[in-house]
Amino acid sequence: MTISTEAIEPVTPTRRRLPILNDEQRTGLRPELLEVVENRKSGLSLNHVVGCPLDCGYCVRHLFDNFTMKVPRALMSDEDAVDLLVGHPYFQAHVTPVQIFNRATDPMLPVVKPHTFATLRLLDERGLTNHVLVITRWRITPEDCAVLNSLRHLKVTLLVTWSGIERKEIEPVDSRIAAASLKVAFEHADRFRVVLYWRPIVPGLNDTDEHLSTALGELSRHAHATVFTGLFFKDQIRDYYRAHDLPEPYEDGARRKIFPQDVERRILAAARARGHGSPLFRKTSCAVAYAHGLADYNGHFGIRELCDICPSTQLQRCATAWSRPEPGPVAALAKDLGGRLVEITDRAILVEGLDEQRRYRMQHGLGYQVHDLAKPHHPSRHGRADIGWTTNTQEAP
Repeated sequence: MTISTEAIEPVTPTRRRLPILNDEQRTGLRPELLEVVENRKSGLSLNHVVGCPLDCGYCVRHLFDNFTMKVPRALMSDEDAVDLLVGHPYFQAHVTPVQIFNRATDPMLPVVKPHTFATLRLLDERGLTNHVLVITRWRITPEDCAVLNSLRHLKVTLLVTWSGIERKEIEPVDSRIAAASLKVAFEHADRFRVVLYWRPIVPGLNDTDEHLSTALGELSRHAHATVFTGLFFKDQIRDYYRAHDLPEPYEDGARRKIFPQDVERRILAAARARGHGSPLFRKTSCAVAYAHGLADYNGHFGIRELCDICPSTQLQRCATAWSRPEPGPVAALAKDLGGRLVEITDRAILVEGLDEQRRYRMQHGLGYQVHDLAKPHHPSRHGRADIGWTTNTQEAP
């Protein structure tokens, strides 16, 4: 596997914006890829630039059939994309978290970066105070940090993805790039926050004691918070592994991220033994909220076994903000969205007939977990796939 140079070379003054795909060039793209706004757990995801040269074998671009699209291209202008985002029926000013370019490219590639910064400025100029998540494994410079610090209203979090994977056929990008970016971003962070996004952690690939020591003992010191997570190994990604004779980490694919119980236990034990570093979280929104000194916007506080590793200050913030909603308004909202309220428990709202996007609309608006009755969340598995888990007990791992 090789990385295309066209998308990672320095940006020249004459190359500030990407060309917009015409109708003919759009032919063959999956309809989902042309839908530039998608509601996801960590917010409305804005993806009006598609294409990435970084060739990470486990990338979600496999799910949209555009993994071979190596050179980034724009689907529309930044101005039109921002208009589409804030006009989306699920967007709530100052409430809905937003992610930029997290599905089909890397936002800090030199040819994508001008669009990332332009999008942020356009949102900030509207006076919006929403969370905005920017997820990257590429290079961050002090000049980039100056741009992020210049934003006056948005709550921006830069999540730097680091895995430590050394198998180049799986992840061609040297993890030292992300490690250096993390340190630069943290050193220069003023108005924005930095999260170490430790992922994907895969047994037998990057879960050695050395990997754990690097992430927890070294890198986490250069972040306001650290979040760890596993691998999306859906059928399309498994098929790619097989077609390229890559070692399959699991026998089966899964709808949710796979993160075995024994790996979590080892990580938590290593975290308890360390003497320094930023707090460790299981969920992205928990880490983002902590970094900004706010309560979790996804309402994970109801799933109490998630919170057993949280700092006491964060537990207090979430406890103060979290409250069980009244059934009447929740039932009306579920009905308006095309589904049905089943039950409200001390852990979550259970609904029927709502897909992920509509459930997340409820979740972000209410600050309370919303689960699909047909896809139960087992206690202590933290919304992960069943693979690698042997117990459903409430006992914390």
